[in-house]
Amino acid sequence: MQLADVKLDDKYTLESGRVYLNGIQALTRLLIMQRVRDAAAGINTAGFVSGFQGSPLNNMDKTLWEAHDLLQRHHIHFQPGQNEELAVMGVWGSQQVTLDHHARYQGVFGMWYGKWAGLARCGDALLHGNSAGASPHGGVLLVCGDDHMARSSTVATQSETMLMSPMIPVLVPSGVQEYLDLGVHGYAMSRYSGSWLAFKALDDTIECSASVSVDPARINVRLPEDFTLPPGGLGVRLPDQPLVMERRIHDQRLPAVLAYARANRLNYVAYDAPRARLGIVAAGKSYLDVRQALEHLGIDEQEAARIGIRVYKLGLTWPLEPQGLHAFALGLEEILVVEEKRSIIEDQIRTLLYHWPDAQRPRIVGKRDEESAPGEWLLAPNGELSAEQVALVIAARLKRFHAGARIEERAAWLRAKEEALAKPSLSPQLRGYLSDAGRVPYFCSGCPHNSSTRVPEGSEAIAGVGCHFMATYIFSGTRIFSPMGSEGAAWVGHAPFTDTKHIFANMGDGTYYHSGLLAIRAAVTANVGITFKILYNDATAATGGQPLPSPLSVPGLTRQLEAEGVARIVVVTDEPGKYAKHAPFAKGVTVRHRDHLDAIQRELREIGGVSALVYDQTCAAEKRRRRKRGKFPDPARRSFINTRVCEGCGDCSTKSNCVSVTPVETEFGRKRAIDQSSCNKDFSCQNGFCPSFVSVEGGRPRRGKTLAAADGLFTQLPEPAHCALNRPYSIVVAGVGGTGIITVGALLGMAAHLEGKGVSVLDMTGVAQKGGAVTTFVRIAARPQDLHTIRIAAGEADALIGSDLLVTAENSIMTRMQRGVTRAVINTNRMATIAFIKNPDLQTPWVAMEEGVRGVIGADATHFLDATRMVTALLGDSLATNIFLLGYAYQMGLIPVSRQALFRAIELNGAAVDANQRAFEWGRLACHDPAGVERQARPAETDVGSDRIIAPDLESAVARRVGFLTAYQDAGLAQRYRSLVDRVRGTESRVAGAGNRLTDAVARNYFKLLAIKDEYEVARLYTDGEFERQLEAAFEGDYKLRYHFAPPLWVKPDKVTGAPVKRSYGAWMRPVLKVLARFKGVRGTLLDPFGHTGERRLERRLITDYERTVAELERGLRADNLELAVELASLPAAIRGYGHVKRRNLDAAKARESALLEQFRKPRPQPLALAA
Repeated sequence: MQLADVKLDDKYTLESGRVYLNGIQALTRLLIMQRVRDAAAGINTAGFVSGFQGSPLNNMDKTLWEAHDLLQRHHIHFQPGQNEELAVMGVWGSQQVTLDHHARYQGVFGMWYGKWAGLARCGDALLHGNSAGASPHGGVLLVCGDDHMARSSTVATQSETMLMSPMIPVLVPSGVQEYLDLGVHGYAMSRYSGSWLAFKALDDTIECSASVSVDPARINVRLPEDFTLPPGGLGVRLPDQPLVMERRIHDQRLPAVLAYARANRLNYVAYDAPRARLGIVAAGKSYLDVRQALEHLGIDEQEAARIGIRVYKLGLTWPLEPQGLHAFALGLEEILVVEEKRSIIEDQIRTLLYHWPDAQRPRIVGKRDEESAPGEWLLAPNGELSAEQVALVIAARLKRFHAGARIEERAAWLRAKEEALAKPSLSPQLRGYLSDAGRVPYFCSGCPHNSSTRVPEGSEAIAGVGCHFMATYIFSGTRIFSPMGSEGAAWVGHAPFTDTKHIFANMGDGTYYHSGLLAIRAAVTANVGITFKILYNDATAATGGQPLPSPLSVPGLTRQLEAEGVARIVVVTDEPGKYAKHAPFAKGVTVRHRDHLDAIQRELREIGGVSALVYDQTCAAEKRRRRKRGKFPDPARRSFINTRVCEGCGDCSTKSNCVSVTPVETEFGRKRAIDQSSCNKDFSCQNGFCPSFVSVEGGRPRRGKTLAAADGLFTQLPEPAHCALNRPYSIVVAGVGGTGIITVGALLGMAAHLEGKGVSVLDMTGVAQKGGAVTTFVRIAARPQDLHTIRIAAGEADALIGSDLLVTAENSIMTRMQRGVTRAVINTNRMATIAFIKNPDLQTPWVAMEEGVRGVIGADATHFLDATRMVTALLGDSLATNIFLLGYAYQMGLIPVSRQALFRAIELNGAAVDANQRAFEWGRLACHDPAGVERQARPAETDVGSDRIIAPDLESAVARRVGFLTAYQDAGLAQRYRSLVDRVRGTESRVAGAGNRLTDAVARNYFKLLAIKDEYEVARLYTDGEFERQLEAAFEGDYKLRYHFAPPLWVKPDKVTGAPVKRSYGAWMRPVLKVLARFKGVRGTLLDPFGHTGERRLERRLITDYERTVAELERGLRADNLELAVELASLPAAIRGYGHVKRRNLDAAKARESALLEQFRKPRPQPLALAA
């Protein structure tokens, strides 16, 4: 197939034809289009764009910066706003250019962008700006991002009422094409009427991508012929008076807006019927829902005409143009208004038709119908609507006018689907697990928030917005949150009425720059006890990592705080040495290491008044981005865990709160490992009190051993049979935010565009990009005009690429599948959830999830494989896992575009082109020859370590431990172990017959107590050769190790916590360890210098205590108390860690043991005697 000749800049530079772009890129192109249209009309204009991004406009700044040079060539000036209100003022200033006698342009068209939270703070500026008006050759568009489901907001939002107050008309695009089309009309309408115009942007319309037409003649602006402008027009002017401006809006501008909308058919009848009886009104996303609902019911345009349905599609939703509405409503018996949130459109329709005669006026339903009781809704004003909900309402309303068996069958299928989904095939326990421990947004690996948002025991904190908000469910000390810029201000009204003397308030540097300084000023004025913790992470991280609008340094920030009257300021950083001795800090500022954060916060909470802690550490996601571009230091250092030394206590997770610390299942229990692919080199995990960590300095992670080995195999791959496109084809891509899910959708979208197909891609992300559940809907059709909706409805997924099993098993994904329709490829890699950080023993029901998916679409339609493990082994890291899965799905015949188009899309994407193309081919090969690829990917046993090889049965497990104890100490200790295990086996066999659960528990837990990880054993596990083999398998190049230990005889305790502090030791430590390991023979003797410590004496006592407990269990064992005996015998598994960590776990285990023994010692209940 001949592919279109596409370049990345086409989305902005191609003058005609079709381009592939997303909604935010469409807004950028709109600015360029407006300048080009003006130039063609002989008008010398420029553009000005400013705002403050937030979901769903997260990437607005990034997109504008990327197009910066092109924008400048078209005389368009981009100025990121310090905050939304000041950005509005900048846009207002752009309209005043025509009043300046020295202006270089005839007019400046302005664009503002921001989410509802920012719009709400702009009320005064919007009222003033719109009252003054737009210039005749300028015009204003306000792009207002709404979050109807609060996916990335602290509250659900709706912008229309905020815009109606300053009387700003609202345009509602229903997709990417309309951001261009309605955008052209928006500027023309603004110029004509003198009014500012608003765009409502939802994730369904702005965060989607599509192939759209950009032909210059597509939009032909018509000026109204039924409305006469006053002399001088309706634009901005000087002088002007308040009441004159108000009258101008009501008497002239809004009528001019309606006249323009009427002349250009911004509202139009999409479906009509000769004898229409039911009318449906919708706009934007709701219009897409209506189209999809009609498809659900089998109603196309011809069927709608036959049964009497008329659909009115609105582009301008406020004010509603009356003449078009009257023409639409004429002859109808009922109007169904489909809109999300409050009834803006419905209320206007009721008003406009109120004076119609009763016999002529149609019944109007929407939020409620004629039978709704108080509290009952037809289409609820909360949350969002789905196409399925809308379809069932349409079917119910149609019954009044039309009896159709086919429609009723479709509606019955939808109802059955909804009922089935209410009780899915997944068990209640699994559904509960997904609710409690599923994929939720979380701090990135190495994120400074992991440390900065913690508070000392006994303190509480107020959360900020963005990533700071996640602290409310991550750390127990943070429960209250604030709107942006108000962090801490609520304490001014709280503090006078409580005995709590102090609180912390978290705030980001972006928020501080935006408006947070005012909250600090208010707290200083009120003299309340509060510490503002300002995270200086060098980016507005939650909304895409855009830089601050102007430089803000840490020393400069401290001087601002000093000027505001903040008495005590401390800078905390992971790199104190980067500040020179005479750095220009405010007077009295101290710079301290982040390891002392807890102590610093304890000091600040005691001093009274307002204090500030500036936490200086760059955003982890920004570090990764900049390192890829070579613009940030990338230390040649990595953390690595010796899993045989690791106890699996989880203290490294407690200290770091990091998602790159992952669980590893071994023969000796669950341990920890570092995911080198996701690690951002924060190194706080090394603060966990455990000797299993080393730093690998120099070298690099070993590259895949098969980088070039399979080129010959790739050429032999057969081309799969591609699915037909006799209808739109739907692909769901589901996985974890930040792992490349969106990239898969982008590649599919571009590939379809290259082949001239119709395509839409909808990314459901928001704050979920921070490790939460992310979904991309891809719809591909033979022709662009065949696509009418962008969401994939219930049961309509043809293909599913599940990058994460946990996300795939969520109800929101399972609902898209249907047996006989959906085929799936799903990654089974067991990526830990955030709940694992808090609960190191968390058991995730992976097998049940697989069975749940099979239960929905059938075993023959599902392909499960551990793609992450395969890709890491084949290519050296897991970054290309999703592309590997795409290749696998392609070879299954699930992707309706060619390999040639996908390879070209990868090239256009420009990131890791060779690696991604290889990953795609490896995925294809894994589908074609799974056994062959598995052989290539399977590591040698020496590479993974002996502990990773799980014993297949109890006898093998015991034999492994006998061998281990012999190497640990001697054959005598091994025989002591085997004797007890054999004795318990005999007792269990006599009492319980078949089964060996108690024996298994004793075999594993007695071994754990006997193999004390003392200094000699840790030394042996580092120097017996196995650890070096694991390092060699993981790293290549010239590297050396640093060890992180807390030697008990000369460790120093922390001055605040009293806990011992680890120190770092160089490569010279290995020969010391080698020598130390040889002294294992003195273990426990009088010559053992370590054996006299309290910890070692306690460990030896635990062995004899356990032996006594097991003897008691044997004496009292009965069939009815076997479960209790197993739990008692398994308690040592919870006594994990070293030093104080182990002691804490031991205390908890002993408390549990006492309770269990009390139960175990109760006599057998005697059966009641039967009466004679």
